[in-house]
Amino acid sequence: MTNRAGILVAVGATVAGLMTAAPSPASADSGAPRAASLKWTDCGTEAHPTLQCASVRSPLDHDDPSGRQVTLALSRIPHTAKTFQGPLLVNPGGPGGSGLSMAGFVAASLPEAVAAQYDVIGFDPRGVGRSRPALDCVSKYFDPVRPDPVPRSVRDEQTNRERARGFAAACGEKYPDLLPYMDTPSAAKDLDVIRRATGSRQLNYFGYSYGTYLGAVYAKLFPERVRRLVLDSNVNPDGVWYDDNLDQDYAFDTRHKAFAAWVAKHDAAYGLGGDPSKVEAAWYRMRDAVREHPAGGKVGPGELDDTFLPGGYYNGYWPTLAGAFAAYVNDKDVKPLVAAYERFGAVDAAGDNGYTVYTAVQCRDARWPRDWEAWRGDSWWAHAKAPFMTWGNTWYNAPCADWPVEPLNPVRVSNRAVPPALLFQATDDAATPYEGGVTLHRELVNSSLVVEEGGGNHGVTLSGNACLDRYLADYLAEGTVPRGQHGDVDAVCAKTPDPEPAAATSARPAPRPDANGRGNTLHRLLGFRR
Repeated sequence: MTNRAGILVAVGATVAGLMTAAPSPASADSGAPRAASLKWTDCGTEAHPTLQCASVRSPLDHDDPSGRQVTLALSRIPHTAKTFQGPLLVNPGGPGGSGLSMAGFVAASLPEAVAAQYDVIGFDPRGVGRSRPALDCVSKYFDPVRPDPVPRSVRDEQTNRERARGFAAACGEKYPDLLPYMDTPSAAKDLDVIRRATGSRQLNYFGYSYGTYLGAVYAKLFPERVRRLVLDSNVNPDGVWYDDNLDQDYAFDTRHKAFAAWVAKHDAAYGLGGDPSKVEAAWYRMRDAVREHPAGGKVGPGELDDTFLPGGYYNGYWPTLAGAFAAYVNDKDVKPLVAAYERFGAVDAAGDNGYTVYTAVQCRDARWPRDWEAWRGDSWWAHAKAPFMTWGNTWYNAPCADWPVEPLNPVRVSNRAVPPALLFQATDDAATPYEGGVTLHRELVNSSLVVEEGGGNHGVTLSGNACLDRYLADYLAEGTVPRGQHGDVDAVCAKTPDPEPAAATSARPAPRPDANGRGNTLHRLLGFRR
């Protein structure tokens, strides 16, 4: 961390005024044929009255384009400026995340003059949400109270093992014809179907989280069709997917410690002590307590982990989580903890669908260990150093050990042909650790990397950091990217400040959302997995 921070400071001093321009805005679609295949209809909301909806059919198997089709649901905020830069497809990650709401959010969050130059298009990837068919292998798979993810005996481990194996078997029985085509390359080819349906020669793309990998795969398959490429919070393409999940275990534990340190810093508000290690110990005592007596009959240890995991994605949730934590420990009041679980941890039907697609894509994209001993050994090794979410993450991905479809070889995304891409990465991101951003930057030879130094949130643009958003707006408006002269980093922005505790209206602060409405909105759209 010390060496990395020093490099960032040095690079930050060199980037002022060093910019490279991509092709001019008007070059995108002038003269491009306008397809009639998309029939946009009004589906405006109070927040986004100009929102439109459509659908497009795409081959289930792209090697058999005349065969069975899937239907992809789309949303759009249409351009209004005379200068038209083409479609800007936006994706929130996952895999399994619904992107229909992203169009309105991105269009409203960009500077008006920039958003007006694009058709901002959201979409539900194959298998997701309003796309058809939508997959759900096991409804209510995450209903409380689940077995403790951390096994305390052979029987505990076997219970969770059988549960994961049962999920994989149910998927194979329910969707034997679909699972072979639930993968990132197929989803990337769907993007090109959408591009063709818009009548555009080239595509602009803006992806968060897993959406960065989807964008990088699209760029590898269709480099000549990429015009602008924005990737925020980047998947490490060299770790897809088993190694990336192991890296997450350590990063989320570090982020949980950062939460404990923040609670300790604000001991006057939360009364949990001023020593971060003691605050963290109190959290694990709470976990032991709900294992014996689930809070409100629904928050056991697995549900508690799920409730606090979103705090590793976004520190705007810390005041709410800290208030629930303090109420439970200091006042023996379980209601705020149950409310926090229902807000952050509970899984509804959309979550069941998202988990099915997440699992289907990750298990198909790349090879996972089939020998359970490898999973057990790696999990206990990581748990010893990073206990916060290691075993929970193991069981979340464990169906891949018994997945009924043979895996593909991961796409090698290295690319010299794609135009300059703009990458954003926080140094302390837990879901997609910093090294993934550096790796992808090296793989996309012409890319530029903008770093939020000291930032720990996952998804950093359009979330309240004016410095980051300025680079984003300049790139989308003019195609300009920063070019540093040292190391892997082209530009550095200071991190968004940590939140303040909720204002105390009584002896104990009441949980509430943070004040950054845009950040809250973005992170609700991104969800709590890649």
